[in-house]
Amino acid sequence: MAKIVTIKDIYPICTAPEGIPLVIVKVVTSEPGLYGIGCATYTQRWITVANAVTNYMKPLLVGKDVSRIEDIWQMAMVSPYWRNGPILNNAISGVDEALWDIKGKMCGVPVYDLLGGKCREAARVYRHADGKSLEEVGDKVQAFMEDGVQVIRVQYGGYGGNSGNRNSYIDDLKPDGACEGAYYDPLGYENSVTKLFEYMRNRFGMGVELCHDVHEHLDPINAIHLAKELDQYRLFFYEDSLAPEQVDWFRMMRGQTTVPIAMGELFNNPNEYNKLIAERLIDFIRCHVSQIGGITPAKKLASFCEAFGVKTAWHGPGDTSPVGHAADIHLDVSSWNFGIQEWAGFRGATFDVFSGCPELRKGYVYPNENPGLGIDIDEEEAKKYPCSEKLPFWTNCRRPDGTLNRP
Repeated sequence: MAKIVTIKDIYPICTAPEGIPLVIVKVVTSEPGLYGIGCATYTQRWITVANAVTNYMKPLLVGKDVSRIEDIWQMAMVSPYWRNGPILNNAISGVDEALWDIKGKMCGVPVYDLLGGKCREAARVYRHADGKSLEEVGDKVQAFMEDGVQVIRVQYGGYGGNSGNRNSYIDDLKPDGACEGAYYDPLGYENSVTKLFEYMRNRFGMGVELCHDVHEHLDPINAIHLAKELDQYRLFFYEDSLAPEQVDWFRMMRGQTTVPIAMGELFNNPNEYNKLIAERLIDFIRCHVSQIGGITPAKKLASFCEAFGVKTAWHGPGDTSPVGHAADIHLDVSSWNFGIQEWAGFRGATFDVFSGCPELRKGYVYPNENPGLGIDIDEEEAKKYPCSEKLPFWTNCRRPDGTLNRP
């Protein structure tokens, strides 16, 4: 009878080498030297996730057989009774990804081999080009193109616009005593996006694929109007144009425009995205892999999407850890219906804390060939970059009259 390897310890490692709080979960096994790491990063509530790992995941799972990934995932999901919230989903993800990492190491193969093997050698990525002027955004697009990037997300002054002198303009519109917040002007934003894409196509023609992230900043009917305006510019996709609470509006959007629709970075619960996929109301699923619980549910979601012609485009901003990015890439190269991978890139001290990071070359990100997820963390280096407890400001998003808006 084969020796059973069990979970000996589980603990979070919190670090911020680029100033963004990251939560990594380490699962230590009963086999000397054998461990795995996973991403549990929920930047805006990182302390709560870390506490959930320590106080709930560890006592629940220590002593369990590390090979029983599916059973452990289901157990962790139903143990709290109420489920599919961002805190516990991220805590579960940290354990889940670490178990896949361990499984790969035990088998001596990369995780993508455990998921069915490669469909492609690397994952095509999209990068972010933003600026305070059309020319500045265009220059960043040009630089990405020269680096071999084929798909680029363009924003004009960040989410909600705020380009040029927009901030001072909004200040003039505020009522007396308006609350503090990240203000923006919906109509000005909508008009600026149309001008942005007109400029991009005039400058670059159809030589580059472009996408845009609305980030829930418009009312549903205005998001549909903007989609129709952008149809002529042939977007790669139109991202998060509606809040999760307003997804029924996608039926109307689908009937009004042929612009490809990407949705899902805020989704936690399968009931939020199942209908959109089954009714073919979106073209790309944008879930944050740790937010839905890790590799185990993400692989199932990719297979579900495949049946309905929907492609994957996992969320991959700066507040996804390198471990989370590695998990994304293993899913990307092993999923037939992969569409695109968001890629913020790594800088500076990140490479001191994390070894084996996926590598970007000419618009493609490559996993390494090491067993498991192929990435590791130096805990002593991680301690040099403690996480800040400062709450985010940009999520306090407001319209000119001071009304709080979805960020």
